Amino acid sequence: MVRTVAPRPVSIVIEVATPVQEARWVLRAQCGDREALELLLTAIRPSLERYVRGLAGPSDAEDLLQDVLLIVYRKLKLLEQPEVFRAWVFRIASRAAFRHLKKRNRWPDRARDEDAFEHLVAPDPPRDDAVLALLASDVISPASRAVLALHFQEELSLPDVAAILEIPLGTVKSRLSYGLTVLRKHLNRERNM
Repeated sequence: MVRTVAPRPVSIVIEVATPVQEARWVLRAQCGDREALELLLTAIRPSLERYVRGLAGPSDAEDLLQDVLLIVYRKLKLLEQPEVFRAWVFRIASRAAFRHLKKRNRWPDRARDEDAFEHLVAPDPPRDDAVLALLASDVISPASRAVLALHFQEELSLPDVAAILEIPLGTVKSRLSYGLTVLRKHLNRERNM
């Protein structure tokens, strides 16, 4: 008599990957290791989803996220420096989100106005749930939302944000200042109501 044993369900434990671990997964995935690719995409997905949702809004976030993950999958073999994987993925996400927003013709002329704040330095914003909700809304331009999300949610330095978005550091500072100014005005307006 042959006994069959039902397979146990596989549970995947998701842990925060270190940059070194991500670099190893990149190298393995570039060599065709499917498990490493899945681990890599699973590790980056929560941060990426939060970032894309903040830029494109909740209605378009899932489709945009899938597009970004597909681009990452297709172009991963072209990544020459595995240690910059996370920044590389956020750059892909930024480009995809801005293309998407441009197609929707949202905030067409706002980006040019932000250069007026080039010389200003912004103080730290308040950490508040209302602020995070505003980051996901259309109150702030997508360009400033990208900077705010990468700097405050993903805790990246301003030079790293500049590298990811492929813009000068001064522009990052101006977008940060503009975004914080809009946040302050909106929060003050809500408090006074």
